[in-house]
Amino acid sequence: MDEQLRRALERLRKQKEKARLGGGREEVERQHAKGKLTARERIEKLLDPGSFVELGLLGATKEDAEREVYGDGIVTGFGRIDSRMVGVFSQDYTVWRGSFGEVHRLKMNNVMDKARDLGVPMICLWDGSGGRLELNAYINPAHYSTFKRFAKNSGLIPQISAMLGPSPGNGAYGPAMTDFIFMVDGLSYVFATGPKGTKAEVGEEISMEDLGGAKVHCKKSGLGDARFPSEEACFAAIRKLLSFLPSSHEEFPPDKTPVESPPLMNEKLNDLVPSDSRKAYDMRKVILEIVDDRDFFEIKPEFAKNILTGFGRMNGHVVGILANQPLFMAGSLTIDASVKAARFVRFADCFNIPLIMLVDTTGYLPGSQQEHNGLLRHGAKLPFA
Repeated sequence: MDEQLRRALERLRKQKEKARLGGGREEVERQHAKGKLTARERIEKLLDPGSFVELGLLGATKEDAEREVYGDGIVTGFGRIDSRMVGVFSQDYTVWRGSFGEVHRLKMNNVMDKARDLGVPMICLWDGSGGRLELNAYINPAHYSTFKRFAKNSGLIPQISAMLGPSPGNGAYGPAMTDFIFMVDGLSYVFATGPKGTKAEVGEEISMEDLGGAKVHCKKSGLGDARFPSEEACFAAIRKLLSFLPSSHEEFPPDKTPVESPPLMNEKLNDLVPSDSRKAYDMRKVILEIVDDRDFFEIKPEFAKNILTGFGRMNGHVVGILANQPLFMAGSLTIDASVKAARFVRFADCFNIPLIMLVDTTGYLPGSQQEHNGLLRHGAKLPFA
């Protein structure tokens, strides 16, 4: 081999090796000390072993390239989940705190464009500090087109976000534009304005957890679709959710032969649903009796509990399930329930998922609070969907 070529290849090998360390060993140790995985560790745990193909490994701003710091705070590429191709990006908090820089956005935009062109789901792993204020003067406004990608991909490919660290300001709106948001207790913090800014602007003192933690968004705001005790549990949920979804709007969800199908005439339903309409019962138990293998993947289980949304299978075919929950507010429709249900119906419609509707409701919840907060405006979203 030519000596000049050999030296060039050796230099390239060292650059790649250094790039895979992100911000360096000290930054990796700092990430682990917070109880968090690194960007690459997350990808390894999410995807099928050995399936990840990275894009833009050595991508860097001019300043970072001179310092031999690569990646610009994000890892992007393609891999497989249950042998199905997916696109993925994982913000790297060890480099620039995972903030949005010029190359960072270009890499993010590139993998999102390719995922749309290939017709494969996009998995977004968020752990960053928002916009990179230090480099604003050097960033071309044309590179702030990531939101356009989320909008353009909407309804064409499934987009799933996992909040694995802070995601403030600009970093909060991207996940909000995706189809599903999974969160991790003690790690996920999402807000337009953080605690310091909130105190400065309106004088309110509040912690990160109370302002935008996983519990807040999964129970109160409705931003989160589910929360989990660990990153590993979150990744397992993403993999399971994808098993119910097609790769794109041009396909149908994957069928799966059930281990156990419910009987056509299920006598248990007679015991679960009372003849007296004034008595409450658990609609979730009804759902478990009619889906294959008693497997119901619920979406937003802690938000608007008076209505249930989720995925299951019947005779091996994926179905979306929309059901009133008589245990809460007699299954009545509220503003939150209407918004939750309408969003779910629109997603199912985009991705060729038939809906099973289990109806047991007193109608829209009456009262001045609901009326004044926009019951008609929001309530109309469900029948419109």
